[in-house]
Amino acid sequence: MSKAFKRSVFGVSVALVLVVLLSGFVSNGVSAGTQNDGAYRQMGVYEEVLHKVQSDYVTEPSIPDVTTGALHGLLESLDADSSYLTAAEYTAYKSRQNEGTAQVGLNVSKRYGYATVISVIPGSPAEKESITDGDIIESIGGKTTREMSLAMVRLLLEGKPGSSVTFSVVRPGKAEPEKLTLTRAQVAAPALGAQQYENSTILYLKVGALTHDRVAEIETRLRGMAKDGNKKVLLDLRDVSDGDITQAMRLANVFLQSGTIATLEGQKFPKQTFTAEPSKYITGAPLVLLVNHGTAGPAEVLAAAILDNKRGDLVGDRTFGEGAVQKTIDLPDGAAVILSVAKYASPSGKKIQDQAVTPNVVVTESIDQFLAEEDNDNAQPATKAAPVTDDQLNKALDILKQKNA
Repeated sequence: MSKAFKRSVFGVSVALVLVVLLSGFVSNGVSAGTQNDGAYRQMGVYEEVLHKVQSDYVTEPSIPDVTTGALHGLLESLDADSSYLTAAEYTAYKSRQNEGTAQVGLNVSKRYGYATVISVIPGSPAEKESITDGDIIESIGGKTTREMSLAMVRLLLEGKPGSSVTFSVVRPGKAEPEKLTLTRAQVAAPALGAQQYENSTILYLKVGALTHDRVAEIETRLRGMAKDGNKKVLLDLRDVSDGDITQAMRLANVFLQSGTIATLEGQKFPKQTFTAEPSKYITGAPLVLLVNHGTAGPAEVLAAAILDNKRGDLVGDRTFGEGAVQKTIDLPDGAAVILSVAKYASPSGKKIQDQAVTPNVVVTESIDQFLAEEDNDNAQPATKAAPVTDDQLNKALDILKQKNA
């Protein structure tokens, strides 16, 4: 048995043990002994499969490449945020973390095996190329994202200000990937958008990001509602994936006088329950939240808290589904595992990472609407069509009109 073969079996064995001991994918009530026995049996199965690949495959395979692929698949089968990094990838990951935070304006995760756009930051290089949520990044720098960990995908999209990155995007309605080269830049979060509807009785706020300063801005606007004549609130969380979950829970508390906001729990992670504090409550005004497929992470925690506590309505599409805490674990050969060790759940107990958040009032955006918006963006000023109707916004306004202030 070759040294490469032995190293491959050892590498997968270490990863299997880590997954069994630290991840939360094993169901409750199964004894630790049974879990470990199952892991050891799987190691034996892997060793046998690897031996057959080495001896019977049509050509002599690269055992390290086969093992790397197996380890990527093992971690990504758990959830989109769990990743395996080879020793070379982990070295690059650590070194590039200090190169700068310039980006192209894409928030990404993995779906269907490939990097997928969650949302696009307004005013960013990506928005100028009309990239939208749901677009698939097929490759970066000529290398398919199917063979990349999510950590490396995100890292490759970032870099020094002024540097460029080339990647291929698969868009809805287009058969072939489109190759793009974007220049990385310092992309600021969009400003808080504010508008008033129905004779100023409805305060519309486009959140943009759930940062500390942004939540403070929203709190200020809500405290001044009565002075401005506002009686109802419409929060637009569409395409909001940036921010801090702590700040999302802080904003939920602004609308909740009591009750559970969220829970966090993992196999080896003691359960935490986050509850609303009466002292942080600001307003009981009628409330509607707008969400879509680009609503992810912190914004999903906020949306789920409002919906499950029956504090307001959610209008729009099912959200993306991202809400886990990761831990980086160094391996003996210099590689690393990024493993989800706990997941956030809604007050009703639904894991956001697994089930996302489904609005109680579903209003979808059709593929025709996305294509119309893209064509409108690319048209010359003199030939631009009328703005596309925002059915989700209109439905939210209709619901608020019927609520008593």
